Amino acid sequence: MSSKSVAVVGVTGAVGQEMLAVLEARDFPLSGIRPLASERSAGKTVQFKGEELPVEVLGQNSFSGIDLALFSAGASISREYAPLAVDSGAVVVDNSSAFRMDPEIPLVVPEVNSGAIAGHQGIIANPNCSTIIMVVALQPIQELSPLTRVVVSTYQAASGAGAKGMDALRRELAGEQLDDSPFPHRLAGNLVPRIDVVQDDGYTKEELKMTLETRKIMGLGQVPISATCVRVPVERAHSESIQVSTESPLDISAIREAF
Repeated sequence: MSSKSVAVVGVTGAVGQEMLAVLEARDFPLSGIRPLASERSAGKTVQFKGEELPVEVLGQNSFSGIDLALFSAGASISREYAPLAVDSGAVVVDNSSAFRMDPEIPLVVPEVNSGAIAGHQGIIANPNCSTIIMVVALQPIQELSPLTRVVVSTYQAASGAGAKGMDALRRELAGEQLDDSPFPHRLAGNLVPRIDVVQDDGYTKEELKMTLETRKIMGLGQVPISATCVRVPVERAHSESIQVSTESPLDISAIREAF
Protein backbone atom coordinates (compact mmCIF):
# COMPACT_ATOMS: atom_id res chain seq x y z
CA MET A 1 0.00 0.00 0.00
CA SER A 2 1.26 3.46 -0.87
CA SER A 3 1.63 5.99 1.92
CA LYS A 4 -1.50 7.96 2.78
CA SER A 5 -2.11 11.34 4.32
CA VAL A 6 -4.61 10.69 7.12
CA ALA A 7 -6.86 13.03 9.11
CA VAL A 8 -8.44 11.95 12.39
CA VAL A 9 -11.55 13.98 13.22
CA GLY A 10 -12.41 13.91 16.91
CA VAL A 11 -8.84 13.01 17.76
CA THR A 12 -9.06 14.07 21.43
CA GLY A 13 -12.02 11.77 22.16
CA ALA A 14 -11.80 8.19 23.38
CA VAL A 15 -12.27 6.67 19.91
CA GLY A 16 -10.03 9.23 18.25
CA GLN A 17 -7.26 8.27 20.65
CA GLU A 18 -7.80 4.60 19.82
CA MET A 19 -7.60 5.41 16.09
CA LEU A 20 -4.19 7.00 16.61
CA ALA A 21 -3.06 4.03 18.71
CA VAL A 22 -4.09 1.53 16.00
CA LEU A 23 -2.41 3.55 13.23
CA GLU A 24 0.77 3.52 15.28
CA ALA A 25 0.59 -0.11 16.40
CA ARG A 26 0.02 -1.35 12.85
CA ASP A 27 2.67 0.96 11.41
CA PHE A 28 0.11 2.19 8.88
CA PRO A 29 1.98 3.67 5.85
CA LEU A 30 1.62 7.41 6.45
CA SER A 31 2.84 10.36 4.47
CA GLY A 32 1.25 12.64 7.07
CA ILE A 33 -1.17 12.71 10.00
CA ARG A 34 -3.53 15.60 10.75
CA PRO A 35 -5.21 15.62 14.20
CA LEU A 36 -8.52 17.50 14.06
CA ALA A 37 -11.00 18.43 16.77
CA SER A 38 -13.42 21.17 17.82
CA GLU A 39 -12.48 24.61 19.10
CA ARG A 40 -12.67 23.21 22.64
CA SER A 41 -9.45 21.33 21.91
CA ALA A 42 -7.59 24.33 20.50
CA GLY A 43 -4.08 24.43 21.97
CA LYS A 44 -4.05 20.76 22.93
CA THR A 45 -1.58 18.20 21.63
CA VAL A 46 -1.81 14.46 21.02
CA GLN A 47 1.00 11.93 21.15
CA PHE A 48 1.83 9.88 18.07
CA LYS A 49 4.97 7.81 17.57
CA GLY A 50 6.77 9.60 20.36
CA GLU A 51 5.92 13.09 19.12
CA GLU A 52 3.53 15.71 20.45
CA LEU A 53 1.32 16.83 17.57
CA PRO A 54 -0.71 20.05 17.80
CA VAL A 55 -4.46 19.57 17.39
CA GLU A 56 -5.91 21.62 14.54
CA VAL A 57 -9.40 23.10 14.78
CA LEU A 58 -11.79 21.39 12.35
CA GLY A 59 -12.88 23.68 9.53
CA GLN A 60 -14.09 23.71 5.94
CA ASN A 61 -10.54 23.65 4.57
CA SER A 62 -9.18 20.96 6.89
CA PHE A 63 -9.02 18.22 4.25
CA SER A 64 -6.78 19.68 1.57
CA GLY A 65 -4.22 17.04 0.62
CA ILE A 66 -5.87 14.34 2.76
CA ASP A 67 -6.28 10.84 1.30
CA LEU A 68 -8.14 9.18 4.19
CA ALA A 69 -10.30 10.89 6.81
CA LEU A 70 -11.32 8.93 9.92
CA PHE A 71 -14.34 10.50 11.64
CA SER A 72 -15.40 9.95 15.24
CA ALA A 73 -16.86 13.24 16.41
CA GLY A 74 -20.61 12.57 16.37
CA ALA A 75 -23.27 12.40 13.69
CA SER A 76 -23.84 16.14 13.29
CA ILE A 77 -20.14 16.78 12.66
CA SER A 78 -20.00 13.90 10.18
CA ARG A 79 -23.01 15.17 8.26
CA GLU A 80 -21.47 18.63 7.97
CA TYR A 81 -17.83 17.80 7.28
CA ALA A 82 -17.69 14.34 5.66
CA PRO A 83 -19.05 15.62 2.32
CA LEU A 84 -16.45 18.42 2.42
CA ALA A 85 -13.71 15.85 2.93
CA VAL A 86 -14.97 13.81 -0.03
CA ASP A 87 -15.13 16.94 -2.19
CA SER A 88 -11.48 17.56 -1.27
CA GLY A 89 -10.53 14.11 -2.57
CA ALA A 90 -10.49 12.08 0.64
CA VAL A 91 -12.12 8.75 1.38
CA VAL A 92 -14.09 9.01 4.62
CA VAL A 93 -14.50 6.20 7.14
CA ASP A 94 -17.20 7.39 9.52
CA ASN A 95 -17.69 5.97 13.01
CA SER A 96 -20.94 7.84 13.77
CA SER A 97 -24.54 6.88 13.03
CA ALA A 98 -24.88 9.60 10.37
CA PHE A 99 -24.68 7.43 7.25
CA ARG A 100 -25.18 3.87 8.47
CA MET A 101 -28.66 3.34 7.07
CA ASP A 102 -28.19 5.37 3.88
CA PRO A 103 -28.80 2.81 1.10
CA GLU A 104 -26.16 4.48 -1.07
CA ILE A 105 -23.40 4.18 1.56
CA PRO A 106 -21.80 0.83 2.43
CA LEU A 107 -21.93 -0.23 6.09
CA VAL A 108 -18.87 -2.39 6.54
CA VAL A 109 -17.35 -4.84 8.98
CA PRO A 110 -14.29 -6.12 7.06
CA GLU A 111 -14.48 -9.65 8.51
CA VAL A 112 -18.06 -9.95 7.24
CA ASN A 113 -18.71 -7.85 4.12
CA SER A 114 -15.47 -6.28 2.94
CA GLY A 115 -16.68 -6.61 -0.65
CA ALA A 116 -19.17 -3.81 0.00
CA ILE A 117 -16.29 -1.33 0.17
CA ALA A 118 -15.92 -1.52 -3.62
CA GLY A 119 -19.24 0.26 -4.04
CA HIS A 120 -18.36 3.32 -1.98
CA GLN A 121 -18.71 6.81 -3.41
CA GLY A 122 -16.41 8.50 -0.96
CA ILE A 123 -17.94 7.52 2.40
CA ILE A 124 -17.75 4.17 4.18
CA ALA A 125 -19.86 3.81 7.32
CA ASN A 126 -18.80 1.93 10.43
CA PRO A 127 -21.55 0.20 12.46
CA ASN A 128 -22.42 0.45 16.13
CA CYS A 129 -19.94 -1.25 18.46
CA SER A 130 -22.43 -3.91 19.58
CA THR A 131 -23.40 -4.68 16.01
CA ILE A 132 -19.76 -5.32 15.07
CA ILE A 133 -19.34 -7.87 17.85
CA MET A 134 -22.52 -9.68 16.86
CA VAL A 135 -22.08 -9.90 13.08
CA VAL A 136 -18.55 -11.28 13.41
CA ALA A 137 -20.05 -14.11 15.48
CA LEU A 138 -23.10 -14.60 13.26
CA GLN A 139 -21.45 -14.69 9.84
CA PRO A 140 -19.81 -18.14 10.14
CA ILE A 141 -23.15 -19.60 11.25
CA GLN A 142 -25.00 -17.84 8.41
CA GLU A 143 -22.59 -19.46 5.95
CA LEU A 144 -23.48 -22.92 7.30
CA SER A 145 -27.25 -22.36 7.29
CA PRO A 146 -29.29 -19.16 6.84
CA LEU A 147 -30.35 -17.48 10.07
CA THR A 148 -34.08 -17.33 10.79
CA ARG A 149 -34.07 -15.62 14.20
CA VAL A 150 -31.60 -13.79 16.45
CA VAL A 151 -32.01 -12.83 20.12
CA VAL A 152 -29.14 -10.91 21.75
CA SER A 153 -28.44 -9.43 25.16
CA THR A 154 -25.51 -7.03 25.46
CA TYR A 155 -23.46 -5.97 28.45
CA GLN A 156 -21.87 -2.69 27.43
CA ALA A 157 -19.08 -0.88 29.25
CA ALA A 158 -18.92 2.81 30.12
CA SER A 159 -16.55 3.30 27.19
CA GLY A 160 -19.57 3.03 24.89
CA ALA A 161 -20.45 6.54 26.04
CA GLY A 162 -16.96 7.77 25.20
CA ALA A 163 -14.43 9.52 27.40
CA LYS A 164 -17.25 11.21 29.32
CA GLY A 165 -18.73 7.82 30.18
CA MET A 166 -15.48 6.42 31.52
CA ASP A 167 -14.79 9.59 33.48
CA ALA A 168 -18.30 9.51 34.99
CA LEU A 169 -17.85 5.92 36.15
CA ARG A 170 -14.46 6.70 37.71
CA ARG A 171 -15.92 9.67 39.58
CA GLU A 172 -18.91 7.67 40.80
CA LEU A 173 -16.62 4.89 42.04
CA ALA A 174 -14.67 7.57 43.91
CA GLY A 175 -17.87 8.55 45.72
CA GLU A 176 -19.02 11.58 43.73
CA GLN A 177 -22.69 12.32 43.13
CA LEU A 178 -22.89 13.55 39.56
CA ASP A 179 -25.30 15.96 37.92
CA ASP A 180 -23.51 15.82 34.56
CA SER A 181 -23.45 12.06 33.92
CA PRO A 182 -24.08 10.79 30.36
CA PHE A 183 -26.03 7.90 31.90
CA PRO A 184 -29.74 8.07 32.83
CA HIS A 185 -29.01 6.57 36.27
CA ARG A 186 -25.97 6.07 38.49
CA LEU A 187 -23.79 3.39 36.88
CA ALA A 188 -21.38 2.49 39.70
CA GLY A 189 -22.71 -0.58 41.51
CA ASN A 190 -25.62 -0.71 39.10
CA LEU A 191 -26.91 -2.11 35.81
CA VAL A 192 -28.75 0.27 33.48
CA PRO A 193 -30.98 -1.53 30.93
CA ARG A 194 -31.45 1.60 28.83
CA ILE A 195 -28.89 2.82 26.32
CA ASP A 196 -30.05 5.83 24.31
CA VAL A 197 -33.70 6.88 24.08
CA VAL A 198 -36.71 4.54 24.21
CA GLN A 199 -38.65 4.29 20.95
CA ASP A 200 -42.41 3.95 20.50
CA ASP A 201 -42.17 0.16 20.23
CA GLY A 202 -40.42 -0.10 23.62
CA TYR A 203 -36.97 -0.83 22.24
CA THR A 204 -34.18 1.68 22.76
CA LYS A 205 -32.42 3.39 19.89
CA GLU A 206 -29.31 1.28 20.64
CA GLU A 207 -31.36 -1.90 20.33
CA LEU A 208 -32.92 -0.71 17.07
CA LYS A 209 -29.46 0.03 15.66
CA MET A 210 -28.44 -3.57 16.27
CA THR A 211 -31.47 -4.86 14.40
CA LEU A 212 -31.31 -2.59 11.37
CA GLU A 213 -27.54 -2.51 10.99
CA THR A 214 -27.19 -6.29 11.25
CA ARG A 215 -29.82 -6.80 8.57
CA LYS A 216 -28.05 -4.37 6.24
CA ILE A 217 -24.52 -5.73 6.77
CA MET A 218 -25.49 -9.39 6.44
CA GLY A 219 -28.31 -9.00 3.91
CA LEU A 220 -30.81 -10.64 6.26
CA GLY A 221 -33.94 -8.94 4.94
CA GLN A 222 -36.63 -9.05 7.61
CA VAL A 223 -35.16 -11.85 9.73
CA PRO A 224 -36.48 -11.22 13.30
CA ILE A 225 -33.79 -9.75 15.56
CA SER A 226 -34.49 -8.79 19.17
CA ALA A 227 -31.88 -6.96 21.25
CA THR A 228 -31.70 -6.01 24.92
CA CYS A 229 -28.84 -3.60 25.65
CA VAL A 230 -27.58 -3.10 29.20
CA ARG A 231 -24.91 -0.70 30.46
CA VAL A 232 -22.58 -2.35 33.00
CA PRO A 233 -20.21 -0.69 35.50
CA VAL A 234 -16.84 -1.48 33.92
CA GLU A 235 -14.68 0.99 32.00
CA ARG A 236 -14.02 -1.05 28.85
CA ALA A 237 -14.99 -4.29 27.07
CA HIS A 238 -18.48 -5.13 25.85
CA SER A 239 -19.85 -8.68 25.86
CA GLU A 240 -22.90 -10.35 24.36
CA SER A 241 -25.06 -13.43 24.72
CA ILE A 242 -26.59 -14.47 21.39
CA GLN A 243 -29.23 -17.10 20.62
CA VAL A 244 -29.93 -18.01 16.99
CA SER A 245 -32.22 -20.22 14.96
CA THR A 246 -31.24 -21.52 11.51
CA GLU A 247 -33.08 -22.99 8.53
CA SER A 248 -31.38 -26.35 8.93
CA PRO A 249 -30.24 -28.11 12.10
CA LEU A 250 -26.52 -27.66 12.77
CA ASP A 251 -24.15 -29.86 14.72
CA ILE A 252 -22.32 -27.92 17.43
CA SER A 253 -19.00 -29.36 16.25
CA ALA A 254 -19.57 -27.88 12.78
CA ILE A 255 -20.29 -24.48 14.31
CA ARG A 256 -17.13 -24.64 16.41
CA GLU A 257 -15.08 -25.64 13.39
CA ALA A 258 -16.48 -22.68 11.42
CA PHE A 259 -14.81 -20.32 13.90
